[in-house]
Amino acid sequence: MTTGAETDVKRFPSLFVSHGAPTLIIEDVPARRFLMQLGKDLGTPQAIIVVSAHDIGRKPTVRTAAQLETLHDFGGFPRELYQLEYTPPGDAALAADIACALAAAGIDHQLSGDPALDHGAWVPLRLMYPDARIPVVPLSLEASLDAARHIGIGRAIAPLRSRGVLILTSGGLTHNLRDFTGSGASAPALPYVAPFAEWMDATLGRGDARALADWQNAAPNARRAHPAADHLMPLFVGFGAGGATSRGRRLHASVTHGMLAMNAYAFESDGDAADR
Repeated sequence: MTTGAETDVKRFPSLFVSHGAPTLIIEDVPARRFLMQLGKDLGTPQAIIVVSAHDIGRKPTVRTAAQLETLHDFGGFPRELYQLEYTPPGDAALAADIACALAAAGIDHQLSGDPALDHGAWVPLRLMYPDARIPVVPLSLEASLDAARHIGIGRAIAPLRSRGVLILTSGGLTHNLRDFTGSGASAPALPYVAPFAEWMDATLGRGDARALADWQNAAPNARRAHPAADHLMPLFVGFGAGGATSRGRRLHASVTHGMLAMNAYAFESDGDAADR
């Protein structure tokens, strides 16, 4: 990937966004409006590394496809969702750089030419950068779903931010589909959502990597908020990608369908703001 002199390239924070249900892209809810404005506020990166809760490999998998394809990996939703497409170019050089960064950190990984872009990736990307012109390289989660491991994955790729690369991670701050009752998108939050979100806000804000790594024991209502850990793992990659002294700054907070906290965060380390 060629970005010109690094001193002339904008350094973006790493991001975590909550993508909610696939209908986020057509529902008039605060999280959708936030994402539509976020790309405008950030500006245009040279390329995007996207990490989605719906992309899990035995090892972290770097996707090398020259052209990505829209994967409609859901069923039973309105027909219009299946007609939406998002097909950005890939970036083979950036994919190689991601692989080198993971190798340098001692992280076992693999490459794949699979062009599929799942909805956890393309929904927020389409809302943020709808013209699909920015090159995108998907990086999968690791099947261990271990928070400390994913913080390490984020830290390994953090230096790529200095080259105008946006690291976008996408999951859900809370994600318990067992609690979905068919209520509308504007249903009030269930009682466990706010305490979990408040703990995450505070812990990310002070950059407490040790507490985050132990989130299942340390956070209130952790197992109710996440019966499975997949939708929280991207947050840890995003936190790690903020750098050695990463701290989280909340960009958005709302709830859809009563049990999906749609919080979003930017992650940076000491001195990052001065470099932008």
